[in-house]
Amino acid sequence: MRILLAEDDSVLADGLTRSLRQSGYAIDCVKNGQEADTALSTQEFDLLILDLGLPKMPGLEVLRRLRSRGSLLPVLILTAADSIEQRVNGLDLGADDYMAKPFALSELEARVRALTRRGQGGGSTVIKHGPLTYDQVGRSAYINDQMLDLSARELGLLEILLARTGRLVSKEQLVDHLCEWGEEVSNNAIEVYVHRLRKKIEVGGVRIATVRGLGYCLEKFSDAPRPDSK
Repeated sequence: MRILLAEDDSVLADGLTRSLRQSGYAIDCVKNGQEADTALSTQEFDLLILDLGLPKMPGLEVLRRLRSRGSLLPVLILTAADSIEQRVNGLDLGADDYMAKPFALSELEARVRALTRRGQGGGSTVIKHGPLTYDQVGRSAYINDQMLDLSARELGLLEILLARTGRLVSKEQLVDHLCEWGEEVSNNAIEVYVHRLRKKIEVGGVRIATVRGLGYCLEKFSDAPRPDSK
């Protein structure tokens, strides 16, 4: 999933970026409110982590503009000021969660997982698709209870396809959700990731269909042919 981090403290931003990347998220980072507002107006994200004390435009104004555009993007607010008034203001403007600095990285990652699940419609943290089981919290996948050896990029790809089962996902959409700004990822690279994932999950009869020239679709399991069918 792709996250926008709006944080002007470079040490904190670097620590959060490294931690979340290790968990398999694509992270784009901005250091002031104007850059955050521009990014949110022109790009698609799955979560915004927003510091309130941003230069050039306050975090609450970034949030107000985001919601005024009708966006339902989940927002986690970070702030050094843990006053009730600021909490109320942030929640009233449409924030989904709130953390006061300092905080434990493990707690922030847990809240990120909860908010990204909520953005995908909430529900169970375990997704089942035929013999395939995906644990969103543990970020692990199984075929018939056998854990699959998947890279962070393959896990991200699987998560996107599972969230859109039965629907076409274009290569451009995959790049947008899996990759960060400045990261050079070609359509050929996406094809390689899909090929690797396909080899690991199709042993259980789970199929990723290629729609030539358009993208990919994780077939609904009831519609998937048997592996030995023509």
